[in-house]
Amino acid sequence: MFQRIISFFRVADVTLFAVMACIMLAGLFTMTSFEAQDSYFWKQGLWILIALSAFLVLSKLEYRFLKETRVVMTLYVILLTVLSLLFILGHISKGAQSWFQLGGIAFQPSDLMKLVLIIVLAKYFSRRHMQIANIRHIIVSAIYAFIPFALVLLQPDLGSAMVLFFIWLGMVLVSGISKTHLFTVIAICIITFSLAWKFAFKPYQKARVINFVYPLQDIRGTGYNAYQSMIAVGSGGVLGKGIGYGTQSRLNFLPEYRTDFIFAAYAEEWGFIGALLLLIFYGIILYKIAVYALVADSTFEALFTYGVAIWIITHITINIGMNIGIMPVTGIPLPLMSYGGSHLLAECIALGMCVGMRQYARWGHKYQLKNEFLGLE
Repeated sequence: MFQRIISFFRVADVTLFAVMACIMLAGLFTMTSFEAQDSYFWKQGLWILIALSAFLVLSKLEYRFLKETRVVMTLYVILLTVLSLLFILGHISKGAQSWFQLGGIAFQPSDLMKLVLIIVLAKYFSRRHMQIANIRHIIVSAIYAFIPFALVLLQPDLGSAMVLFFIWLGMVLVSGISKTHLFTVIAICIITFSLAWKFAFKPYQKARVINFVYPLQDIRGTGYNAYQSMIAVGSGGVLGKGIGYGTQSRLNFLPEYRTDFIFAAYAEEWGFIGALLLLIFYGIILYKIAVYALVADSTFEALFTYGVAIWIITHITINIGMNIGIMPVTGIPLPLMSYGGSHLLAECIALGMCVGMRQYARWGHKYQLKNEFLGLE
């Protein structure tokens, strides 16, 4: 029995599992008030158990069936249908109709849409990566991304829409786009942003972007969250104030410290050293994913793992950026750390699939030393 448990965790990549668990626990201790009636602690604790269990199970499966067009398009159509149903059955929270509310459980389907979009683009580019110089493939892939992008933006959920866009852009870049087409894509992005600013962005979303350009313009209004976040990060110093002693978060000066601004709350309590350790953990996860991509069995697996890396990097960059005042506030959670079950589950599913794909990877002799270092053998 003991040998089976060891074998199970070895297949699941124990190092990656341990790093993920550490990040989740750091978030859990940052968001809790250490009171018996604190519902956030118990709800998030349950989601952590579910998400880590999903990671372990999915890391043992094979995913060659995702190379079938029928399977991929079925997943894509199902998620688009679910996103469309939000406009009829969705729960409105903080001005956005982005959630399904089932009793005490809220679920945000845009998180799974990010994963499905990665699968769709990996499938499309894996069949056409040698012909990526043809602008037609850029346009077709953009259409695949634009449909969920538009549905999410209309909720309105600017943060998740931005992530979908960057997933598409990143996967186009790693697929081998030409310089001419790259400049064309940049021009299209500028035009799209201009049209969205004119016709799609809500007043509060425009205010966040303006506040990003002029961060101290309205610290009592639209810039309040970002300003308090910067104070929290700065007040942590080198070693932090200690777990449970963050004044900005515990005294409610810092809004949404369990979700959007959990990095600021964490940095206040754990300090620069804790923030650096967190970034090292994220670096280990991204390094693992990069290794899986390098030794992937086919182009599909490589593109999928690159897509997951782009997804995680986008979330980390935007969330930490808005916490330290160099990015606009967009409501994007910090991977594996922010409060919420749907994003946590989707991220663990994606990472579990990356580990599952490495089971039939082409490691080869030149990767043996790297495997031993990472604990993959």
